[in-house]
Amino acid sequence: TREFSDRDYLVYHDEVLTYGETHAQTASVARWLFEQGVQPGDRIAIAMRNYPEWMIIYWACCSVGITVVGMNAWWTAEEMEYALADSKPKVLFLDQERLARVRERPSMASTMTLVGVRLESDEKDVTPWRDVIARQAGLPEIGIDPESDACIFYTSGTTGFPKGAQLTHRGCVSNLMNMLYARASTALAVMEATGEAPPDPPPVPVTLINTPLFHVTANNCAAYAVTAAGGKMVLMYKWDAGEALRLIEKHKIMTVSGVPVMARELINHPDFDKTDTSSLLALGGGGAQVPPDLVLKIEEKVATARPNTGYGMTETCGIITSVAADFYVDKPDTAGPAMPVYEAKCVDPDGNEVPTGERGELWVRGASVIKGYINRPEATAETITDGGWLHTGDIARMDEHGFIFIVDRKKDMVLRGGENIYCAEVEATLYRHEAIAECSVFGVADERLGEEVGAAIVTKPGQSVTEDEVREHCAAIMAKHKVPRYIWILKEPLPRNASGKFLKRELKERLSETI
Repeated sequence: TREFSDRDYLVYHDEVLTYGETHAQTASVARWLFEQGVQPGDRIAIAMRNYPEWMIIYWACCSVGITVVGMNAWWTAEEMEYALADSKPKVLFLDQERLARVRERPSMASTMTLVGVRLESDEKDVTPWRDVIARQAGLPEIGIDPESDACIFYTSGTTGFPKGAQLTHRGCVSNLMNMLYARASTALAVMEATGEAPPDPPPVPVTLINTPLFHVTANNCAAYAVTAAGGKMVLMYKWDAGEALRLIEKHKIMTVSGVPVMARELINHPDFDKTDTSSLLALGGGGAQVPPDLVLKIEEKVATARPNTGYGMTETCGIITSVAADFYVDKPDTAGPAMPVYEAKCVDPDGNEVPTGERGELWVRGASVIKGYINRPEATAETITDGGWLHTGDIARMDEHGFIFIVDRKKDMVLRGGENIYCAEVEATLYRHEAIAECSVFGVADERLGEEVGAAIVTKPGQSVTEDEVREHCAAIMAKHKVPRYIWILKEPLPRNASGKFLKRELKERLSETI
């Protein structure tokens, strides 16, 4: 991106960094890390909101072979402590809120150097960001193994702990090429159908980064793509549809992509019709299935933008499928075809491929599949089998044209606003309450977020607990988005099958009717 030195790159509120300024700070960060003894193959961690510093640190590390550990900014101190102990970074870059959580448990950061970003004042034992970017030197010349880890992003675990997925340099670059292919192939198809050639040269993209950079949606998909094209990234501190509309008009945003609820809130906002959205060319989402009605509403309501989506996972460094424009309007319930570098198939419980059109678990194989999970060989072996096939855990069908339709989830999890929440993790937290004897966690349909967390609870004989006490207990241990919104405290034992397993589906259907 050196050829784009004079272009605006990172925008946050009234702050603007050009590509040239970002290159200078990126080189300074890399030099500083080397001075601290951090070498290629070592890890550093980032725990902060969507600040420009996130991207500067990320590119600095990728450029010299240092692995970035992306910390979920919603994690509690306990969750942060687990991930830091699991990944063992040498340096932790963090903002004021994350520093406060570290201060709750000082031992969690005792083996690493802390760097404060946007702190209210200098803190003891914390290196200020200004010292890190004070170096005046170019990037070190480092050769990087494509199979080495570019970053580690944590994905919720079924055993109560998240798993650190190892995203390789080859996987991340392959994902970028998949997205460029999807965009080019769609443009070519539209040109063939309409006879209208796309603008030459193409417009410089301007993208709104409205989802967290610790997810592949924002980091590996949005940020990689706009950077490769020399475009501008407008960063949001947190999602707000009204603020997003203001930014779209001010910066002439061309692309907005997030979880489906964001697109819905955008077009339903009372300021939508009063806002100039004529710069929008694409509006859609990932992280969850986009409801077919939303696809058609985007097509109808946003005059200049076409709907798009991509289906993917942390375990594939980004997208598996992509679909947009007329293809998506024609099949609004599809996730699109798999990218050409993937092999994809739907299989039965024995791993045998099912006939076209029939449902089965989606398996994929390709360069973007992760290396594995750090320190979790059993989880790796369970997820990636038979010569590199990734078991997605999603039930899908594939039509005769190769379009994939996600119809259900094999994994026992709740998908809340694009965040995977594993029921076993929430159940493990609930069981830490001394009054709870039995519990079952499941997803409850929600118009705004897709699903909310629901929990059925039975207390121990002679003990009691209130809904508020349950929420307070959970909030002290896990991130807020995992805390059950719906809680049923039952007097009878939870229903079970012959093998003693809870009848979760029956429980979910019965209790959801009481809302």
